[in-house]
Amino acid sequence: MGARLSSLVIIFLLIACQQHQKKEIKSTQESIPFWEAYDETEDLQKSKTLEQERMHLKLINSRVRDKNKIWEVLNAQMVDFNANRYQELKPVVLDKSIPELQESIQQGKLTYTDLVKFYLYRIRKFESDNKLSLNAIISLNEDVIVQANRLDQSDKSNIDKHSVYGMPILLKDNIDAKGMVTTAGAVVLQNNQVDKDAYITQKLKSQKALVLGKANLSEWAYFLCAGCPVGYSAIGGQTMNPYGRLVFESGGSSSGSGAAVAANFCVAAIGTETSGSILSPSSQNSLVGLKPTIGTLSRSGIVPISSTLDTPGPMTRTVMDNAIVYKAMLGKDVDDPASQQIVYDSFYEKLSNATLAGKRFGVVKEFLEDSLYSRAVSKIKASGGLVFEIEPKQLPLSDFITLLSADMKMDLKNYLKTKDEQQVAVFSVTDIRQFNLQDSLQRIPYGQQLFDGITEDSTSISQLKSIKKELERVGRLYFDAFFDTYQLDAVLSINNYHAGYAAVAKYPALTVPMGYSAKGEPKGLTFIGQPFKEDLLLSSAKAFEEVTKYRVMPEDYR
Repeated sequence: MGARLSSLVIIFLLIACQQHQKKEIKSTQESIPFWEAYDETEDLQKSKTLEQERMHLKLINSRVRDKNKIWEVLNAQMVDFNANRYQELKPVVLDKSIPELQESIQQGKLTYTDLVKFYLYRIRKFESDNKLSLNAIISLNEDVIVQANRLDQSDKSNIDKHSVYGMPILLKDNIDAKGMVTTAGAVVLQNNQVDKDAYITQKLKSQKALVLGKANLSEWAYFLCAGCPVGYSAIGGQTMNPYGRLVFESGGSSSGSGAAVAANFCVAAIGTETSGSILSPSSQNSLVGLKPTIGTLSRSGIVPISSTLDTPGPMTRTVMDNAIVYKAMLGKDVDDPASQQIVYDSFYEKLSNATLAGKRFGVVKEFLEDSLYSRAVSKIKASGGLVFEIEPKQLPLSDFITLLSADMKMDLKNYLKTKDEQQVAVFSVTDIRQFNLQDSLQRIPYGQQLFDGITEDSTSISQLKSIKKELERVGRLYFDAFFDTYQLDAVLSINNYHAGYAAVAKYPALTVPMGYSAKGEPKGLTFIGQPFKEDLLLSSAKAFEEVTKYRVMPEDYR
């Protein structure tokens, strides 16, 4: 009887143990965020009530990709990072600057692995929630946790607080990173796994920055469809603004870069701009965004629109972070004919001591009717800055679209010919256009009017050369009279309002948060300077940031 009872007890304990193990397994499975497709009708109808027509959406999420695939490869490496650890790290990581994070790591409060897992946790947490998802991410680096752990095993005692060492950075998904796919948001490039880093990616990696993943974007950097929603791509779906999801535009084309940095999915992101594509999403997401002088940062290894106007640039939450990431990408690239070697003396020391006193700014008179702009100008004056009202005459940027069409026709062909034909079986815009037409509902729900225009373009080399020269002349004419007359350090604009003129003039521009509208929409004060004066723009913006501190985190992502 006793032996039989003992056997029953053992069987009961085995069953109980198995049930406990099943519960533990189920609990582990439940802790992994899982995105489920949902009926988007209500959200789409909401978008139709918005005043701006191009925000009237046809879809929210990608029709060609399951969002769970983004983080699936990293789930097994995240099992030891739970909600409790996330909450413990929040005060140390959330919305902190690069210098603050590096200091916490030096003090032993944080590791680089912790930092990576914190951001991955947030990405999974928010992007799996259909009420909060931003569609900011296209892919994640499957090796990033291993890479962070490797840095933690190394000697960190001499890491400067102004270093990108160990900092998780997102790349706009038109920037190549070895071992990852570069899609430009397009179905035709969904298998474009690259075997070489873009020059700026290589520069970041050489200083041990961590490529966290790739950010969503307006497909083909918003040179595909006409009047379509900013921030949409067939691969990534519709990027949304954390300050007003389905209320405010995300800005673009570096849409995912902007939304991700604002929502604290990374330390910083790299965007690209042809005309407004860094300034717009940075302004819309209350960030600091730098569009540098053409040639300051290399463009090789980046899916192009225009070799005349394209440039990458950093998007960050603070001016100092922007300067740190910008400086990390500097270098002369032999594969980019426009590339130049830029060297700064006492870069961070000058930034730390930045002041507005004595700086000279051109203030656009008609913009003074904007209450946020007027308040910003008053702050500058109160801090010793000198302001001069200017009234620029609107000058036509004739043949601007022709320039972009003619450049992309040639430049994209040059990019595609470097790719593996087994992965990318197209060789021109014409090929891509035909590919899209095979399934237009999935691949181009908003059309491809700009690609149609590229296909039809017949601009000659000599005509294109003349167009480039004339546009640069007009762009510089727009600004130079004021720079010369008043000896200005910068012209002050709003958001990307003067992005076209700055683009064709090849002048740098930097936007910094200047507050929020009555409805809560972010707005940026944009400093436009003369060529290769990025250090002056950063210094002015840093001083403005110090006296205003306008940026606040988006409420639902705190």
